[in-house]
Amino acid sequence: MGLFDKKICSICNKKIGVLELLGSKKLEDGYLCKDCAKRLSPWFSDNKESTVEEIREQLAYRELNKEEIESFNPTRTFGQKYKVMIDDRKNKFCVTDESKWREANPDVLKFSQVTGCDIDIREYKDEIYDRDSEGNRISLNPPQFSYKYNFGVVIHVNHKYFSEMKFDVNKTLIIEKDVSPRKKGHDTDYDECKKITEDIKAAVLGIHEEARTAEEEAEKPKAAMVCPFCGATTVPDAAGNCEYCGACITR
Repeated sequence: MGLFDKKICSICNKKIGVLELLGSKKLEDGYLCKDCAKRLSPWFSDNKESTVEEIREQLAYRELNKEEIESFNPTRTFGQKYKVMIDDRKNKFCVTDESKWREANPDVLKFSQVTGCDIDIREYKDEIYDRDSEGNRISLNPPQFSYKYNFGVVIHVNHKYFSEMKFDVNKTLIIEKDVSPRKKGHDTDYDECKKITEDIKAAVLGIHEEARTAEEEAEKPKAAMVCPFCGATTVPDAAGNCEYCGACITR
């Protein structure tokens, strides 16, 4: 098959023309058209290492994720560009930059899948120059600089299709032009975005610990006990109820 020959999507069998190659993906044993590629997780990037069968499995998972989205109701939201949405009732979360987020089908994860969370603040430094009488650029005395910042978060996760969710919380670069040595602290926009990243990390790691503890407790074998209502020796069910009379005996 020549370089400019039409290729076939291994998922939907659509022909991929030369002009459609941009946005399509090369797989280990086939090709993925741009329409099918859009259905993959936005955090997934290992398409060249993936087989057609593995992509089919991921697309099946993404269809099931739509059911998760339908029952997902955020109680807290953090961020400006990308938003971390938390459903405290279910101990689940998702991250998206889409305004119509239900249509975008962002991956819904359990907090027990979180393995870590880092703040990623990136600084870009530019010197501020003046011009001499001939129009040549010259350094100020003392040299001065302007600074630009991006505020990011990296959520590390245990997931079949990706290991991290890396994103920026600010919509645009935070620019600080006043770099006088007399200046104390940062501008309001800097402090606001820094607080957002700190709030996300605290929320993610805090609920993660609670979820992990709850799962560990649920996995422990339950001991037999005597029901104070019916007198039977019973092992309480998942809700803490007696298996014989149905009374709650674990509260």
